Amino acid sequence: KHRLGYSEIELVQKMIDGVNTLWKEDQAFMAGGAAPAAPAAAAKPATGGYKAMEAQTNGPFPNIQSTHSLAAKYVTKDIWEKLKGIKTKTSGFTLIQAIACAVEFDNQHCGIYAGDWDSYKDFAPVFDPLIQEYHGISASSKHSSDMEVSKIRGNIAEDVPVHSCRIRVGRSIDGFGLSPGITKEQRVGVEKLMVEAVKSFPKDLAGSYYPLTGMNETVRQQLVDDHFLFVSGDRNLTVAGMERDWPEGRGIFHNEKKTFLIWVNEEDQLRIISMENGGNVKGVFERLCNGIKMVGESVKKECGKDFCLDKKYGYVHSCPTNLGTGMRASVHIDLPGWTKHSVDKLKARCEELHLQPRGTRGESGGQTGHTYDISNKHRLGYSEVQLVQKMIDGVNTLWKEDQEFQKKLNM
Repeated sequence: KHRLGYSEIELVQKMIDGVNTLWKEDQAFMAGGAAPAAPAAAAKPATGGYKAMEAQTNGPFPNIQSTHSLAAKYVTKDIWEKLKGIKTKTSGFTLIQAIACAVEFDNQHCGIYAGDWDSYKDFAPVFDPLIQEYHGISASSKHSSDMEVSKIRGNIAEDVPVHSCRIRVGRSIDGFGLSPGITKEQRVGVEKLMVEAVKSFPKDLAGSYYPLTGMNETVRQQLVDDHFLFVSGDRNLTVAGMERDWPEGRGIFHNEKKTFLIWVNEEDQLRIISMENGGNVKGVFERLCNGIKMVGESVKKECGKDFCLDKKYGYVHSCPTNLGTGMRASVHIDLPGWTKHSVDKLKARCEELHLQPRGTRGESGGQTGHTYDISNKHRLGYSEVQLVQKMIDGVNTLWKEDQEFQKKLNM
């Protein structure tokens, strides 16, 4: 099949081995047998792309390629035998779909998604210990949410060189599947609820909803230029089932000032985002809280449903790493002193402050220059107010230390 990317010997060997395998299987068919059963895996079309794992029950114990993942650790043969026959009520989701990425790829750390709120309950023998290990919580812990803006003390100091700040959360509406398992009808239903919800926003949040289906080129290009558009093609999201029926039922809302956004039916049903230039984290948090309240009230009015809020795990998300607040509060900040001192020591210092540093290109984009994306590390085990406070205090501390390094290093 291939020409480029393999040596001549590799290609000839593939052809020899493949022909011998096909002949063995052909003989099995002629004898009235069946071809050897392959373990459940996401199908790869001839294009080299990926497809979502199909719902399957009572299949053989899968070959989990991500051997060091949390999914591999907790989906043992015994657990598999107990849970392999379960299909969830809300979206008909199965365990093999939940661990599709860990089965298909060898580079997963967590390796599991939930297809609906039921998944966390029906597959609890896997999810409970996995969540406890990842988030460092006890089996008896309870999550508490707190979005009272008045409890925030202070703000990013005025002299701190912060370019921008952004806070996002995920939300899921009860009775609808999460992105990996949501049905086509449910996905369209979520979009319809949001189309109605945004009509009642007050002036500072009011704006327009742009469905991905039928989007004209002018609108698409503007959303690309604003860095607002989410696109298909992520192999993890594809195999996990989140890109089925693309782009139907998906869209983007933003207010006129482009400081408040909602992504509809991406990795979560709703990604609600507040952002602006400068370091007014408290103001960004206040806008976020107001927006979440407006969306929640509108959804309740339209369909009588609330956001999925679990007593133990907080707000329900498709990825267990986002459980709890589901909140990421971040700033883009210049730290030239820390950069010259030691990037590795900056990472260690952020760990002490319960922060997470990234390059400004995102999670896997690497670091360039001395501008960093600094965010809260935790999602579960702390309230929203606590996490925003940790980020504000931590960023102010890092800047004070950066100035000291600049003096010591004669910058």
